[in-house]
Amino acid sequence: MPGVAPEGLLLSGACLPGGTVAIDVHIRSGLIVAVVPTGIDPALDDAAQDGPTVEVVDLTGRFLTPGLWDNHVHFTKWAELARRLDLTGATSAAKAAGLVKDWADAHPGGEPIVGAGFRDGLWPDAPHRDMLDAVAGDRPVVLVSGDLHSTWLNSVALAEYGFADDPTGLLREGDCFSVHTRLPSASITDVDSWAHDAAEAAARRGVVGIVDLEMDWNLGTWQRRLAAREGILRVQFGVYPQDLDRAIAEELATGNVVPGTDGLLTVGPFKVITDGSLNTRTAYCFDEYPGLNGHEHPRGMLTVTPGDLVTLLSRAVAAGFRPAVHAIGDHANSLALDAFEAVGAQGSIEHAQLLVPSDYPRFRELGVIASVQPEHAMDDRDVADRFWAGRNDRAFALRSLLAAGATLALGSDAPVAPLDPWITLAAAVGRTRDDREPWHGEQAISIEEGLAASARTTIAVGQPADIVVLDIDPHRASLEQLRRMPVAATLIAGRFTHREL
Repeated sequence: MPGVAPEGLLLSGACLPGGTVAIDVHIRSGLIVAVVPTGIDPALDDAAQDGPTVEVVDLTGRFLTPGLWDNHVHFTKWAELARRLDLTGATSAAKAAGLVKDWADAHPGGEPIVGAGFRDGLWPDAPHRDMLDAVAGDRPVVLVSGDLHSTWLNSVALAEYGFADDPTGLLREGDCFSVHTRLPSASITDVDSWAHDAAEAAARRGVVGIVDLEMDWNLGTWQRRLAAREGILRVQFGVYPQDLDRAIAEELATGNVVPGTDGLLTVGPFKVITDGSLNTRTAYCFDEYPGLNGHEHPRGMLTVTPGDLVTLLSRAVAAGFRPAVHAIGDHANSLALDAFEAVGAQGSIEHAQLLVPSDYPRFRELGVIASVQPEHAMDDRDVADRFWAGRNDRAFALRSLLAAGATLALGSDAPVAPLDPWITLAAAVGRTRDDREPWHGEQAISIEEGLAASARTTIAVGQPADIVVLDIDPHRASLEQLRRMPVAATLIAGRFTHREL
């Protein structure tokens, strides 16, 4: 459980990653006031010298990094995930339907069956409403894909959500999202409790902050959560186009601190989704997907026209919002960069999974951050080899982006990948998570670069005391050690949000 911040705190005898000199970090009022070799009395100002008794925490043999951020999450969906039917292990539509039958048998009654995590990109059979009808009877079934961009429903659920005439039951993009926003859920009290549990779990992995891009009005959600419980995470919440008028009317703008939240809640970016995803074969690309010749959308789906995107961004920027544009396919990324250039705004492209090389330097030139999720490359390597064959050397091109001067921000896109920065970092550094050879290892980045793309502060005087205490040196850790990194403590503004010391 989080603790109360001491007025004075000394973290003694730790090292910085890659270093060997033991240091003491002195903290007052939530800020780092001195970083000195262990045993050296720092030169503090009079106020600090005359301050209260200092709590001393001996960290001998441990390592300090700045607090870590997950720069792209859907936090409520992540919190709910463990309470839903898990479809991540399904290797075919038939096996997924079998899991639905098992769940229905184990949970009798008429309650809707909601599952999550299926990835049908490489399945030998196609999802169809009839398969779910055969195993669920008259119970509604809604299965959300692992990438969140498609939803598979049975006939009962299709009728309930207004898609009775859909021939297959597999909804994509806008139709899919309209179902997401109306899914049955537990009580607000239960969901907020699960969110608190998820926040504690994140703190145990060294997370101090998240950018929550849940497709909802997140201001009220997080005000309620922070009012009910002590804050464990810093939160920046996104605003979607359907809520832009409301946000402007309430005079919100990116970077504004929400009053009454102890500085933990701030307004985040304006989020726009412009294309789909790889597994759903809706990421908007210059080239056709293999096997989709003659399909309605053989190159994927552009869900916002270039003109509409410029209009949306212009209005949001004028109101003080920083844009965050979802783009996965190479054509969608080029159009997103064009929109940033037309508006003259800085912001981020969320995902930036497939790029044309001529766009690498545009991120730096336009001041657009590449907000990327390295673990997606591990999930998608096989489906990318199939559907982006011949161009996957420019997929998840982290090294190429850095070499072109772009700024990276790492995240998980939880629940698409786990909200665990060490899983994210291991994927960025190693480009593999098992005994397979690294997938396009030339696009790997160093652990130093990965940590820099995961933090917003440094261990330096004047910085907020957002700090992670590690039991091993991440610079010298193996990939497996990185993925399982033992975190001894996490602090926000000098307050322990996780402590095993």
